[in-house]
Amino acid sequence: MTAAPGNSSILRERDGHEARVSYAELFFDLVYVFAVTQLSHSLLHHLSWGGALETLILWFAVWLVWQYTCWFTNWFDPEKTPIRLCLFVLMAVGLVMAAAIPEAFKERGLIFACCIAAMQVGRSAFALAQLGRGSPLTANFQRLLIWSVIAGCFWIAGGLAEGPLRIVLWVIAVGCEYFAPMFGLWLPILGRSHSGSEWTIEGGHLVERCALFVIVALGESILVTGATLSESEAWELPALIAFLVAFVGSIAMWWVYFDTSTRDATEVIVESDNPGQLGAYIHYLHVLLVAGVIVAAVGNDLSIKHPDQPVDIASLAVIYGGPAIYLVGNAIYKRLIYGRVPISHIAGLLALALAAPFSLSTDLLMISGITTVIVLAVAVWEGFVSRKSRAPAERHAS
Repeated sequence: MTAAPGNSSILRERDGHEARVSYAELFFDLVYVFAVTQLSHSLLHHLSWGGALETLILWFAVWLVWQYTCWFTNWFDPEKTPIRLCLFVLMAVGLVMAAAIPEAFKERGLIFACCIAAMQVGRSAFALAQLGRGSPLTANFQRLLIWSVIAGCFWIAGGLAEGPLRIVLWVIAVGCEYFAPMFGLWLPILGRSHSGSEWTIEGGHLVERCALFVIVALGESILVTGATLSESEAWELPALIAFLVAFVGSIAMWWVYFDTSTRDATEVIVESDNPGQLGAYIHYLHVLLVAGVIVAAVGNDLSIKHPDQPVDIASLAVIYGGPAIYLVGNAIYKRLIYGRVPISHIAGLLALALAAPFSLSTDLLMISGITTVIVLAVAVWEGFVSRKSRAPAERHAS
């Protein structure tokens, strides 16, 4: 992005150096620590197919607000006072949104919907006001604003509706905001965005923002692990073992993801013919990857609270589902970066699939241990075996 007519003083400078994540952005992410905690607790208290669907819709809503804000700060400099103040306002509204999550499909649905719509529409409107006319980003944010208004109508309509109709309307709202960028935010008359000018991004900043959100999610998993043990009345041996297993599992998940070099991911985006589209794919992918961490946190909670409880379908789904979703997300991520899916991830997914049917005859502690061993084996395989055979030329293969 280069200087252009309009108010370019609030845009990030593209001087050839990697744009770093600012303290204001890290401060903004604190709201999402709370939001992720609310989502995992919501799933834990509504452990059913209906509860899973509702949590999934809420997770997409939360993620989309964060994702669009991440793109916003990729273009606009958060060290500038107007941009920083915008982030603080988004934080305040986001905190209300997160607080409404447990009752979002009950009496606080309209509050949740209004918060989502206000953040999405407000951010784009603010950006347009700051840019003025003549900036290469103006047309892009005009499209973003219109799509946000369209989605906002469905969010608010869903908040006013009840039951299945709310679910349908909110799914449409999620679809509008999730899929529109894939088609260049196409609109009649305005057309679609052009990757060469309107979607120019800073690859290093984008990769770092995604990695930091994974840290936020893993941090919430650690928080759940510690808080659940703290709430246990008697620290008996099974609960302590489950605590240790959950902690080791979090370490293994960290290792699987962060073994992928952020420098490699940055270079892949920078060298891409369409960095905006590739960056969008990376963001789309992380909604799956972080969902795996959230589901795994619910499994940790269950295994620590009830380590000797017999396994049922719901507990089996979250304890196995969390690591499985996480490994799928990591496999696709590494496919984008290195041009191939790691064999270790495929083997890990097969091991989870083979072990799951035999787990209904044991207890939660045992299956939590099985999944942790599998993810840990993937981390060791990828970190100490595959790393040695991964040539630099392969890392940037497409």
